[in-house]
Amino acid sequence: MKIYEELQARGLIAQVTDEKEIRELINNGKAKFYIGFDPTADSLHVGHFMALCLMKRLQMAGNTPVVLLGGGTGMIGDPSGKTDMRKMLTPETILHNCDCFLKQIGRFIDLTDGKAIVVNNKDWLLNLNYVDLLREVGPHFSVNRMLTAECYKQRMERGLTFLEFNYMIMQSYDFYHLYKEHGVNMQFGGDDQWSNMLGGTELIRRKLGKDAYAMTITLLLNSEGKKMGKTVNGAVWLDPEKTSPFDFYQYWRNVADSDVLKCIRMLTFLPVEEIDKMNKWEGAQLNTAKEILAYELTKLVHGEEEAEKAKASAKALFAGGNAAEMPTAELSEEDFTDGVIDLNTAIFKSGLVSTKSEGRRAIEQGGVSIDGEKNTDIRYPIPLEKFKGEGVVLKRGKKNFRRVVVK
Repeated sequence: MKIYEELQARGLIAQVTDEKEIRELINNGKAKFYIGFDPTADSLHVGHFMALCLMKRLQMAGNTPVVLLGGGTGMIGDPSGKTDMRKMLTPETILHNCDCFLKQIGRFIDLTDGKAIVVNNKDWLLNLNYVDLLREVGPHFSVNRMLTAECYKQRMERGLTFLEFNYMIMQSYDFYHLYKEHGVNMQFGGDDQWSNMLGGTELIRRKLGKDAYAMTITLLLNSEGKKMGKTVNGAVWLDPEKTSPFDFYQYWRNVADSDVLKCIRMLTFLPVEEIDKMNKWEGAQLNTAKEILAYELTKLVHGEEEAEKAKASAKALFAGGNAAEMPTAELSEEDFTDGVIDLNTAIFKSGLVSTKSEGRRAIEQGGVSIDGEKNTDIRYPIPLEKFKGEGVVLKRGKKNFRRVVVK
């Protein structure tokens, strides 16, 4: 099975501009393709995961990935999929975030010896003269057509700023620049980027009389149609300091039965033939599938050693086993009043809930236990001494645990 057919079999391809040409290019290792990453945070998250995996798959098939860091477009902010304008970041923050992104991207694709190209669009976008840009590309964009793009339509009622309206032109200019300067012939991205990507292929055709191609990746949605990669505490990050390897493992271990096989097919590098055999799995077999998914993705992001640790910790938790292997949260003595801390504050400080009101509901509904004993008193006092040594094991629901200790 060639790479294009494998992407189809995995359900990764959403839309393409010219299937015959794209198939020919990537199956024969002739694609020099780019994916853009706007540095909106200091870590990549699960929302970037599919793009990173796609780059890895295509590089393994002999194609050349071009990593585009959005040091320029990040100054504007992509309105796609957003109901409000993104927070504007300082140039210093954007530069720092780009550096963080590049370190993480290097875990997925080989950036050495010309096997990939890394560029930052600040190097050309920030030097553009506004009037010259209007004259060069303005005549090739129809405002009427731009307003029909999904990324703009969903913002019209709430208000679309002129700043964001320019984003499509900036992204299109990126493709045009990369085609001219680096011979980049394809752009890949999430399906919500389709309109922006078409703008690039059209600009290249109008300005240079050449053909370039675009392909979008299926968005990672759960069975309810919502984007995956969010928890009550926010995004699932790829940085272990922001989302621990254990919590990353647990996120995938806890996906819905209806989503697990789709995630294995789209995100792991297990052979398609092996995954096909799982299609008939049900009941307890789906729990095995979740363990496979969690292990494979944790290994991909954090390495085999961390994946093994997370797997062992999960087994220890469900068996009520070794406290030393459990994920740990640390409190300080300042969190205690007169030598005690109430249960609701403890589960909030440990990260088991995102707000105290959420903690109150969980406790009063019987969903919280201390060292294996259920407790429904939100004010239940836990003494400081109890958190010393191996600490206190707090549990919320069936799958969320913390060993809580005092620094």
